[in-house]
Amino acid sequence: MIVGTLRIKLYAPWVHSLKEKRMELKSIIARTENKFKVAIAEVDAQDVHQTIVLGIACVTQTTSMADSVLDKVMEFIEGNTEAEIVEVEKEIR
Repeated sequence: MIVGTLRIKLYAPWVHSLKEKRMELKSIIARTENKFKVAIAEVDAQDVHQTIVLGIACVTQTTSMADSVLDKVMEFIEGNTEAEIVEVEKEIR
């Protein structure tokens, strides 16, 4: 069993309230979960309006499969939000 984790920090300059952030966050999470069947949640900076930190995890049979899934998730998030990715941490065990 291989576990892959991804931590993505996004910057959304147009967000000016926690309500706006929550709407963007729910949209990203729902679309990502539905497309990739991964676990995804906000893991940090919950009270910072313009910063979204997502934690994503997947369980696969091979390291290359975990790497591929996490890369596709990152590309999907980048292509489906106007927020800018400012930091990415990937770990596969």
